[in-house]
Amino acid sequence: MRIDGGRLVVAGRDAEALARTHGTPLYAFDLHRIGEQARALYEALERAGLRARVRLALKAQHEPAVLARVRGLGEPGAPGTVGIDACSPGEVRHAMDHGFLAGEISYTGTCLSERDLDAIAPLGVHVNLDLLTQIERFGRRCPGRSVGLRVNPRGGVMRGHAESLYSGSRPTKFGIYEEDLDAALALAARHDLTVDTLHVHLANGMLDSDLPAFDAALEPVARMARRLAGAGCPLTEINAGGGLGTPLREGEEPLDLDAYAAILARHFGGLDVTVAVEPGEFLTNESGVLLAEVVTVEERLGTTFVGLDAGWNVMNDRFIYGHSPELVVAARAGEPCDGRVTIAGHINEGDDLFAVDHPFPKVSEGEIVAVVGAGGYTPGMWTDHCLRPRARRVFLERPPG
Repeated sequence: MRIDGGRLVVAGRDAEALARTHGTPLYAFDLHRIGEQARALYEALERAGLRARVRLALKAQHEPAVLARVRGLGEPGAPGTVGIDACSPGEVRHAMDHGFLAGEISYTGTCLSERDLDAIAPLGVHVNLDLLTQIERFGRRCPGRSVGLRVNPRGGVMRGHAESLYSGSRPTKFGIYEEDLDAALALAARHDLTVDTLHVHLANGMLDSDLPAFDAALEPVARMARRLAGAGCPLTEINAGGGLGTPLREGEEPLDLDAYAAILARHFGGLDVTVAVEPGEFLTNESGVLLAEVVTVEERLGTTFVGLDAGWNVMNDRFIYGHSPELVVAARAGEPCDGRVTIAGHINEGDDLFAVDHPFPKVSEGEIVAVVGAGGYTPGMWTDHCLRPRARRVFLERPPG
């Protein structure tokens, strides 16, 4: 995704022309970008001296065309292959239906039910358990299996929030606390479960400024890993979860992958384990753009409202995660933002707003607005709110050269 002659270009195609050809709202994806991001992450982890594994968080992007591209990055077990992080039985089945083997899938769900176990237990995927009650339930149904433990170190980072919603200082539904680790091991032993993985998820949207907090949150994780090893658990993997961010707004800098990898190596490099990461938005955000037409421009009590033919039914990332997207006029992407507007969607709810008091150039009805960096999560969390139609999708290969 780049600006060429002031116009936004996606995978070598003019973004406005894509919108005119395919209709709006439209998601346009540059499939090549996903492989570039995966390769960059693998190379950084390997430069840090780690035995690395990368998996795509399937909840971020489950489109068949995207999964075909991810599957094509390598054969099972080959260098550079990207596996799947699944969090529901439906995601496990979807991944397997699109060519991923059970051994390439890591399952980390929450509130694991008997129905969930009915679906996933026969498939042989590796399961990470995140509550004492879940260890008990899984152990009763699947004694003698190898499992992972998801831990909660009470720290982490989440863009737009004071602390991580996954493992912050307040109680969350995720992960086993350090003081409960002995109880977790006792439950595992009761059911002859072998703990071979330590899993943690500490971040969402992490950029360079968040790395110190990420580093600090890994201290208790490393301590728990040593406790597991000391208790005789044959650890083969430390799964550091996902949460690697991409720049969403002008002026934000990309995550320094070498700095990120160095932190993982400092905490886990001496444990003789594979270090796995499971990014979603890092692999997919920069592959996609949402294109929508301006259908309303109106001054209301001193505020200019710019209304689009898209709403939170096709992009609700901002409303769930609090991310403020970068929006540009596709045909004038490099133009200075000399005004301020509120950009609204067409859902009949008062807070269906893409941006409030947002710097923006003067815009007219009929122009195409692009929400950039929208390739991850947003297409996969669509709703049928107001029965507005879902966005069209086009998947693009880059032209040669």
